[in-house]
Amino acid sequence: MHFASDNSGPAHPKVMEALIAANEGYAMPYGAESAMEGVRERLRDMFGAPDAAVYLVATGTATNSLLLAAMSRPWQAIYCSEVAHIEEDECGAPEFFTDGAKLALIDAPDALMSPDALRARIEATDQGVVHGVQRGPVSITTVTERGTVYSLDHLHALVGVAGDFGLPVQLDGARFGNAVAALDCAPRDLTQGITALSFGGTKNGLLGVEAAVIFDPELAWEFELRRKRAGHLFSKHRFLSAQMAAYLQDDLWLDMAGQANAAARRLVAGINRIPEAKLAHPADANIVFATFPRAAHRRLREAGAQFYSDGSMEGPEDALLRARLVCDWSATEADTDRFLDILAG
Repeated sequence: MHFASDNSGPAHPKVMEALIAANEGYAMPYGAESAMEGVRERLRDMFGAPDAAVYLVATGTATNSLLLAAMSRPWQAIYCSEVAHIEEDECGAPEFFTDGAKLALIDAPDALMSPDALRARIEATDQGVVHGVQRGPVSITTVTERGTVYSLDHLHALVGVAGDFGLPVQLDGARFGNAVAALDCAPRDLTQGITALSFGGTKNGLLGVEAAVIFDPELAWEFELRRKRAGHLFSKHRFLSAQMAAYLQDDLWLDMAGQANAAARRLVAGINRIPEAKLAHPADANIVFATFPRAAHRRLREAGAQFYSDGSMEGPEDALLRARLVCDWSATEADTDRFLDILAG
């Protein structure tokens, strides 16, 4: 019953097999291996972007931060949700890699920024005044940190607002596959008007690799320089491209995301049948936030369930605590049902 994080799940066997195969013989380093060209062309085709630059990085923190650094200047603001991953979980990495660009936080119910709120925040940024930061890129996360997913219309509206001010847009797609599976759309539907995408893999069955897909080729060289300067250009790069190639083969990435989403839907259906439990946010993909009594939290933990609780296990038994449950591709129906049985008491 492992629902703490999709980072805690195993890598897919096909990915491990690809790594073993990549270990045979010799290959050129630093992304010059032949497999990387196949990865690049597959992603370009998938997004309908023949001129896109594609680079591989081992962590989502580095991918997001290096993309934003290439898209901004130190005196600019980066507009994002108040609960964006780059705000809550990156230990200031975006500010570090951008040499000081400021995150401009936007109120976002259920972690979804509204076009009106984004427009108001951009308009409130003074231009041409030396005492304040200047307008910079917009960063959008889907799946959000609260488990919600922007609809295509909503996402395109945000991109449209950024376009009205001539601002680039970065899409944090650490769970991009889960968003595509939830929306049942083509990948390119999510990237219309996007300047650069973090195409996630680590949370979705890879050992550790993300793709930086840059739709504006003019940013490519700066990204390359920043990646190298930051120590994120792997010499034995073939082990990154092998993972990504297996991920893209026969849409394995989308299959795994669909499995994780299906496990979350099963959790949601069970939670909705339990009177003492209630969803805290819409569960659109593979992340579920729910509240239920402290006694149930304790019961689940004693049975070995792994998940995050907001609050101490000490206190009134009937007090409601929020839980964060994240499903990965390997979640089983048996574990999900056992979790629900214990939750129901």
